[in-house]
Amino acid sequence: MPRTVTVGLDGSPESRAAAEWAAREASLRGLALKLVHVWEAVPDPIAQAPLLGAETFQHWTERVPREAAEGLRLRHPGVEVTTEQVAGRPAEVLAREAKEAELLVLGSRAMSGIGGFLVGSVGYEVVAHAGRPVVLVRAGEQALDEHAKDPAGIPSTAAPYLPVVLGLDTDSPDETLIDFALDAAVRRSTSLRVVHGWNPSPYIAYGVPADLEGHRELAQQEAAALTEVMRPWRQKFPDLPITEESRYGSPSNYLVDASADASLVVVGRRHQRAPLRPHIGPITHAVLHHATAPVAVVAHD
Repeated sequence: MPRTVTVGLDGSPESRAAAEWAAREASLRGLALKLVHVWEAVPDPIAQAPLLGAETFQHWTERVPREAAEGLRLRHPGVEVTTEQVAGRPAEVLAREAKEAELLVLGSRAMSGIGGFLVGSVGYEVVAHAGRPVVLVRAGEQALDEHAKDPAGIPSTAAPYLPVVLGLDTDSPDETLIDFALDAAVRRSTSLRVVHGWNPSPYIAYGVPADLEGHRELAQQEAAALTEVMRPWRQKFPDLPITEESRYGSPSNYLVDASADASLVVVGRRHQRAPLRPHIGPITHAVLHHATAPVAVVAHD
């Protein structure tokens, strides 16, 4: 069964922005776009109401994906668009849909007064459990936001894509994560910016007086480790511009800052064998909530 770019759609502004992004991504990948509209069973009091009964509710649930699909087909004529309506818990349904998708796309509501996302309980649970990559797109995201300005300083989709940003842990780099980011950069004909934030051991940071020479040595070691991790990937993608940034401090802060000039931010999430509750890690959690570009979360071992 061919994989698709699948998007969760509920008619909200954030889900519509996610659908538009998903359509552009489907075009880049040469895949079909699948709109999944999840609805929960109508409670008896609503089903028995004369004006808000089950038939009215069903009409509304059918209208949302139908109208969204019609608009997407007009704006993205080269993309095949299909729709599916599924009853059930949204988080469970979408996590299940992700298994059959190349990637799953969800919308996130923009924070009031702050650049970034609010990741709701559904999005958080799906990200925490989906085995395939999940992309979070904020409300208001437009194609122009992913591109550099043209020579006249005007935003334009004809201008090159902004870089893809990859957050990488050199202690446990994963090929699935790196390959996803490289593939995204290649498809956009842009560069890859690899960001690595590090902090010294607490024994070093708090147990001894400041040692500037020791700090420099640690910085050189961290930068060398990042270069070594990326060396085979540079050889595999010789024509792709790759920049490496190894910096002392919070990785999440550096990734959030980098998102301001990124077309996509890529971070990882470790598979949990027997999770007691949804968990995505503190760095990924912070990036999801505060990045201003779409964020792809790639599950890996």
